[in-house]
Amino acid sequence: MSEITITPLPNGPYYVTGNVKLIDGTGREIEGVSEKMALCRCGESSNKPFCDGTHKKIGFTTEPG
Repeated sequence: MSEITITPLPNGPYYVTGNVKLIDGTGREIEGVSEKMALCRCGESSNKPFCDGTHKKIGFTTEPG
């Protein structure tokens, strides 16, 4: 089993690597998970929980305002 790492990218998604299983709020496993994925942090992705690049369009920032 590979080590799981979660790296918050500056002004972008969480980059996740490793053997991960994603479970939604109802306990169901989310399909389409691989050993490398980007998870949305801005809340505006059309493909949640995965990042679709919307953070760039809306000017999402992780820097204090």
